[in-house]
Amino acid sequence: MTHPFPFRAALYAGAALALSVLSPSWAHAATDDPVVTQADRRPQNWPANGRTYDEQHYSPLSQINRDTVGRLKLAWSSDFDTNRGQEGTPLVVDGILYATTNWSKVRAYDAATGRLLWNYDPEVPGASAVRGCCDTVNRGAAYWNGKIFVGTFDNRLIALDAKTGHTVWQVQTIPRDAWLGDIRSYITDGAPRVAKGVVMIGNGGAEFGARGFISGFDAETGALKWRFFTTPNRSNQPDHAASDPPLMTMAYQTWGPQGAWIHSGGGGTVWDAIVYDPRTDLVYVGVGNGSPWNYKQRSDGIGDNLFLGSIVAIRPETGEYVWHFQETPQDQWDYTATQHIMTTDLEIDGKMRHVLLHAPKNGFFYILDAKTGQFLSAKPYVPVNWANGVNPLTGRPNIVPDALYSLTGKPWAGLPGDLGGHNFASMSYSAQTGFVYIPAQQIPMMYVADPQPLKQKGLNLGISMQGLPDDPAIRDGFIKTLKGWLIAWDPKQQKEVFRVDHGGPWNGGLLATGGDLVFQGLANGVFHAYDATNGTDRFSFNAQSGIIAPPISYEVNGRQYIAVEAGWGGIYPLLLGRTALSSGWTVNHSRLLVFALDGTAQLPAQNDKGFIPVQPPAHVDTRQAKAGYGLYENFCQACHGDNALSGGVLPDLRWSGALRDRTAFHNVVGRGALTAYGMARFDDILPRQDIEAIRQFLIQRAQETYPREVAARTNPQGIPQGHAITE
Repeated sequence: MTHPFPFRAALYAGAALALSVLSPSWAHAATDDPVVTQADRRPQNWPANGRTYDEQHYSPLSQINRDTVGRLKLAWSSDFDTNRGQEGTPLVVDGILYATTNWSKVRAYDAATGRLLWNYDPEVPGASAVRGCCDTVNRGAAYWNGKIFVGTFDNRLIALDAKTGHTVWQVQTIPRDAWLGDIRSYITDGAPRVAKGVVMIGNGGAEFGARGFISGFDAETGALKWRFFTTPNRSNQPDHAASDPPLMTMAYQTWGPQGAWIHSGGGGTVWDAIVYDPRTDLVYVGVGNGSPWNYKQRSDGIGDNLFLGSIVAIRPETGEYVWHFQETPQDQWDYTATQHIMTTDLEIDGKMRHVLLHAPKNGFFYILDAKTGQFLSAKPYVPVNWANGVNPLTGRPNIVPDALYSLTGKPWAGLPGDLGGHNFASMSYSAQTGFVYIPAQQIPMMYVADPQPLKQKGLNLGISMQGLPDDPAIRDGFIKTLKGWLIAWDPKQQKEVFRVDHGGPWNGGLLATGGDLVFQGLANGVFHAYDATNGTDRFSFNAQSGIIAPPISYEVNGRQYIAVEAGWGGIYPLLLGRTALSSGWTVNHSRLLVFALDGTAQLPAQNDKGFIPVQPPAHVDTRQAKAGYGLYENFCQACHGDNALSGGVLPDLRWSGALRDRTAFHNVVGRGALTAYGMARFDDILPRQDIEAIRQFLIQRAQETYPREVAARTNPQGIPQGHAITE
């Protein structure tokens, strides 16, 4: 629903109603919008996800620079109404800032003052949270011809009037009549992109079971123009989609015909990385991981599984296939190609080339010819042990035999791990320095094949979900391997120039500016400005919450601003729990922060208490608790943390009041008493005795950890510090 501030009125309109009231100016598709297509001519705006179509996340504004950044202060802030992860990239058009937040909500502000103009709540059902792996985040909106487009977690694409927030049209992006596998666990959290009057959006869900695709809709009416599937139809039959020719003639034979993909859908979801290039008139689509991850289970260990882990180039008006390049064949490591893609011109071997730059999860920095997809080079930008480089002519990785854990049946410790050397956080590029700035990380992963039957609800990875034991020595050893860096990469030389070491991984996206600065927020809740030439820290600000979103820059009335969403979350703290706090203690305080020279605003007093430990019940059934551990790790860990230690975003179940009563716990976990808040019901897949076993496991963990949790807070601040943060 849209709420024009300060009024609160229901403004929902269905697609048919929206079409019936379209103004004459919207009756025909607008194939050009200079606000977006000529963004370089209006540097005061930030009208698209990467500002310009090249997705370089670069602003030429230079009022804030190395000499003046010492005067940078908070100009205004706005608290959000949800304390979950915030990954959105705001947009700014003609002095209005548009921010998307968790649960797919949209807010419009006066970009100079922070005055709320309107807000829109699509009222995403809480039950949809269980269909996504990685928090109910939203990575941003798109702007075109006076409208704001947002994808919702329950898979709608909605067009809003940019002035009022009123619904213009909305459509469901998941087709009912297509073959999508037997599970169809779809969510949408990525930012749409618009080119030539076509709004393009993908989806997520491959960790559970889904068939990936990207769709193009008419920006004025919401009518479907085309759809491109990224994995084949299990019967190799036509989908009556733009993808039919390449899937039927090229991709299908790269899959084992009887693998689990014929039930899961195969994966390959397009949950980010959709880039339009006006130079080539191509859309570059980053394709995700397989479903399940286990390659032997998914495809009987047969074939490269196109188009998993690939960049696919298609036409924006028709979805027609042009070329593809597969970065990770035989994927079994969750090495998606959905990470940020950018375009630029580079001199290579004495010749200027128009190229794609890509640092996907698999740890290699790729350069491809933007027109043809020709492989030009790839070098590791983080430590890599799954491949011994790539073939210099084809770019195919030289996979280490031991890395094929699903085929060997032996555990394998991978670098990068499943969260990648680079994840969703945006890179940036500065033509002034010639460097690409990468929010890089190291989070090792122990891959152990465990091909369980596919479930209708819950993760379907085909690997063991057992986490770290509650052993300080083992946990400390693992924490020492966790790294985070800002890496300045010279793409011409394909080598690192300098790096800034962070306390750990899962840091925010990057913004490079004409003031020779690079801005980034960190997992420990500090927002920084670094010298773009050498990485010197020029500015820092306590944001009071971990930051995982990318900053932007804009200008209003001659004053430059820097804006960023703060809000700790995403899959890393949800899944790894307390281990994810290796960079420092942080509690989610979701808000929009906006900075300018000589700003005068201040944040409210900081409260970092987090989830307060509560004396647990005295009795536990240890036999049931032992059985409950495996159930918890398979069904609860992905949201509430490994071994029942919360990462500070969703509730720490050790201190839940529902633990004290068997019926109350079953009402929450089994019957979905808290579905409206994102806690789904599980009595459709878990019998009552399994739910009770989980309760007993949580009671046991509460008893084991309560004394140390209390001791960790016996200091003036009342929060865990030092070594106690990750215990």
